[in-house]
Amino acid sequence: MAVTLKTGDKAPDFKLEDQDGKTIKLSDLAGKKSVIFFYPADMTPTCTIEACKLRDNHSIFQSKGYEVYGVSPDDAKSHQKFIAKHQLPYTLLSDPDHKMAIAYGVWDEKQLFGRKYMGIVRTTFILDEKGKIAEVITKVKSKDHASQILKI
Repeated sequence: MAVTLKTGDKAPDFKLEDQDGKTIKLSDLAGKKSVIFFYPADMTPTCTIEACKLRDNHSIFQSKGYEVYGVSPDDAKSHQKFIAKHQLPYTLLSDPDHKMAIAYGVWDEKQLFGRKYMGIVRTTFILDEKGKIAEVITKVKSKDHASQILKI
């Protein structure tokens, strides 16, 4: 399965808990532009680079009217540690059953050192105020991800 959502599609509904146990759903994002980035795991080197680049540019995202949400299979406790260690100013959502990742087409077979496994394919969705997909970034460059988003 590869990402099949495209610009103009209605974003799939979701209902996940954030790092504080608060339930967040798609309807909560209505009226705001949103950046939803899927990443494999808290505290891993590449994910940390990506998260910190987004942190460093968070004020620019806010000035352009965007709320930022990260999604991974990690639990709330892991998200809390990740946020505290790296002073992340945005919400992280827990998707332990991969329901949102599957709905968004980012839970797929991956390969590392010849071993195949299922995991998150690093992907970012930009949503408009009506919950429609304004942009999909499938070739995420962790070190340059903030600028990839801001070019949109």
